[in-house]
Amino acid sequence: MNEPSNVGEVAHVIQLAVAPAFLLTAIGAMMSVMTSRLARIIDRARLLEGRLENTANENISHLHADLVTLAHRAKLISIAITLCTTTAIMVCAVIAILFLGNFFQFNVSLAIALLFILAMVVLVIGLIIFLREVFIATSSLRIGPDVRGGFRQVPR
Repeated sequence: MNEPSNVGEVAHVIQLAVAPAFLLTAIGAMMSVMTSRLARIIDRARLLEGRLENTANENISHLHADLVTLAHRAKLISIAITLCTTTAIMVCAVIAILFLGNFFQFNVSLAIALLFILAMVVLVIGLIIFLREVFIATSSLRIGPDVRGGFRQVPR
């Protein structure tokens, strides 16, 4: 008679773990976007570094400024990826604690609540840092030809 109730309890724990599992999917999608942006930043930086050798002296300062901006963006994206990865690990820990608490029959509600709240705080910080990188990217965007043969800065 004990076995059906255990199966029912496990089924209930699985139901509780589904929401965090969907959260993991969303975090994974965000991390995919972030890693794509990081790859594009790296590609752009390599392209600009390659142009340094063949650029006239008056344009080198512009290339260096662009490289500094790209380095800053890469650092922000890296921090955002780290925070989102940390969030995913915490969500995995929430799921594991749910199952361990059920298996060993101890109350894990406080641990789960605190860990989930911490995971959401870390995720929010990561998303804010990602948003900061997006703002920097759009503020440094150059569209259209400039008289000097370069590109003009978009007004902020």
